[in-house]
Amino acid sequence: MSNRLINEQSPYLRQHAENPVDWYPWGEEAFEKAKREDRPVFLSIGYATCHWCHVMAHESFEDPDVAAVLNRYYVPVKVDREERPDVDSVYMQACIAANGSGGWPLTAILTPAQEPFFVGTYFPKESRGGLMGLLALLTRIAEKWQSGRTELLDTAEEMTAYLRREIVPGEPEEDLPQKAAEQLMGSYDGEYGGFGRAPKFPTSHNLLFLMEYAALREDKKPRAAVEHTLRQMLRGGIYDHFGGGLCRYSTDREFLKPHFEKTLYDNALFALCLTAAWQDGHMARWRDAAEQTLDYCLRELKAPEGGFYSGQDADSGGEEGAYYLFTPDEVGKVLGAEAGRHFCECYDITEEGNFHGKSIPNLLLNNRWSFLPEGYDEYRERLREYRAGRMALLTDTKILAGWNGLMLAALSRAAQAFKDRRYLLEAQELAAFLADRMRTDGRLMARLCEGDLRFDASLSDHAFCALGLLELYAADFDPRHILDAETLTAELPRRFADPRGGFFDTPADGERLILRPKETQDGALPCGNSAAVQLLEKLFRLTGKEQWRALSQKQLDFIKTVSGAYPAARCGAMTALQRAEGGGTEIVLVLPTEEIPERARLILDRRQPNLSVLVKTPARAAGLAGAAPFTAAMEAQDGRACCYVCENGACGLPVKI
Repeated sequence: MSNRLINEQSPYLRQHAENPVDWYPWGEEAFEKAKREDRPVFLSIGYATCHWCHVMAHESFEDPDVAAVLNRYYVPVKVDREERPDVDSVYMQACIAANGSGGWPLTAILTPAQEPFFVGTYFPKESRGGLMGLLALLTRIAEKWQSGRTELLDTAEEMTAYLRREIVPGEPEEDLPQKAAEQLMGSYDGEYGGFGRAPKFPTSHNLLFLMEYAALREDKKPRAAVEHTLRQMLRGGIYDHFGGGLCRYSTDREFLKPHFEKTLYDNALFALCLTAAWQDGHMARWRDAAEQTLDYCLRELKAPEGGFYSGQDADSGGEEGAYYLFTPDEVGKVLGAEAGRHFCECYDITEEGNFHGKSIPNLLLNNRWSFLPEGYDEYRERLREYRAGRMALLTDTKILAGWNGLMLAALSRAAQAFKDRRYLLEAQELAAFLADRMRTDGRLMARLCEGDLRFDASLSDHAFCALGLLELYAADFDPRHILDAETLTAELPRRFADPRGGFFDTPADGERLILRPKETQDGALPCGNSAAVQLLEKLFRLTGKEQWRALSQKQLDFIKTVSGAYPAARCGAMTALQRAEGGGTEIVLVLPTEEIPERARLILDRRQPNLSVLVKTPARAAGLAGAAPFTAAMEAQDGRACCYVCENGACGLPVKI
């Protein structure tokens, strides 16, 4: 018999619709029931492609004994963290405060007033290895709730007060970007690449920051660290050598053994990072990998109606990573004995295997090829097609606004850098999708799934989509993209601003939780405040408008006050800060016709972190004047194209080109 989750659109929630647990989705109905029946709320937060979420589901939520306890003593609530990042943020903060770390599945037990008094992550059904089992935990807390809950309520009050505490900003420090770079380089793994030890996450926004830092400071070491890290990831098992794209993180130091789920946001940021690396030096391997990553997203994550799905599962056929694993026998059957033997030698596919008796294809032990082995394209494609027919791979079909904004940025940057019209058309189509399908009455919404558009868009949703539009402007120079980005950006001070500085993650007119989240540290993604400062700084450079300059400066000042101890945790914001502190240059290219002359391409192809380029043609003049009023009086000279160079708020005389 199905529970209430059968009526939800989220693939993750529907995965639990046939559980014997009487799940409720997050909402008033669940908490009213908890109040009416005087029960605590059992909150479980996860997402569709999460391996350990599946493990806990199979062990416990499909088990009738666990379900009996949950249904009798609790009101069980399931949340998809990807469609409710606000709920996840509140209780993840509680988990980290209580345990020093967090993760998914996230397990919390709350009062009917939503206040947490117990928070953890994964629990097995039965106690083992020093880890309390879920059955024992549920039974113990149910007894306490029934016989004497004072201690539980006191804990809930203390934990909620801690979450609501006011963070006092510190004094701004000098040269935070330099401090952030030094902190990152201090944890750099010079042998295997990446930063810190296992597990290792791609954190492409950190790599983007270091590349820009290296360019602006003329410091070769951060750039070398980025290139070594990219090289190791592309050689390791974290990268899909047959289908392209990157897994969410590596469980080991060497980038060999991934957590096999693939997410849209990781691959969008990774493609953006690879494209940026290619733009400085034109190394073919970075372009190849960027295109393979984008093509993976287009092939396997693009929805038929437009937009991109959220990701693909870590598990397949009931086993972790089974979709990606191979044996020499399988490879030989697909490629033939001789070709199969050479291929296995190249990609470390052995009889003993490197993961549960099978092999994750990788190039880490292959000293013959520094990058991509030549002559194996056809073999890799045949093996990709073989594994696709071998078993199904679950795709999370939610379309999330913010993640699609990152994909828009990645496609747009690739279109600009590689002069690839295919990526440009995909980016333009995605921008139109976000405008037409992800808005209600002009307001951006967070999630579309099976035609159901729901949930208030967050700070990061607005910022990522607007940043994607500004990248698209750099690819096709249509001023409507700047104007659309301004419309989204105008929502930040109106609906997200904190009078004490910075922005809340959720809108003022959104659902009220026990805490209004306000993230200032980056994680797997740049946080909303990091994305906001990048957006405001970039928008001011392009438009020259005072409103964006004032907001940009205010946000930069806020970032300085919260970043002192560990600015490396805010590399997204540090990227904007170093651009602002380094000064910027704006070039306005004014053309007498709609055609861009070849000699003007030298200007458009320049890649500098603090350079912004606008293009004015007769057809785009009015739109550009609305977006960037300072361009209104700029004209072509004597029927020839010319450029105006602007620095520190002043533009020089036109130069004919």
